[in-house]
Amino acid sequence: MSKAFITQVIQDSTGCTGVAANRAAGELISSIVEEMKKHGGFTLPSFGTFSVRKTKARKAMNPRTGEPVKVKASKTVRFKPSPNLRKSV
Repeated sequence: MSKAFITQVIQDSTGCTGVAANRAAGELISSIVEEMKKHGGFTLPSFGTFSVRKTKARKAMNPRTGEPVKVKASKTVRFKPSPNLRKSV
């Protein structure tokens, strides 16, 4: 799924122009990101839950050279599908 796909769906369902649909898709995506930053997650009923998880610092291996590399602690996004989504797919 891409922003272009979301834009096309909005344009087809509402009958608005491509520019307005692109703006709406951009606002939708930025609103989801802001919600995840503020609350650490976002839930779409009957679709699933996006959550922000912290990862610990760790040591990894460079596959080309085989030497150890330090990986910093960071945050990542996880997705858990709803039971309805699992059944339909």
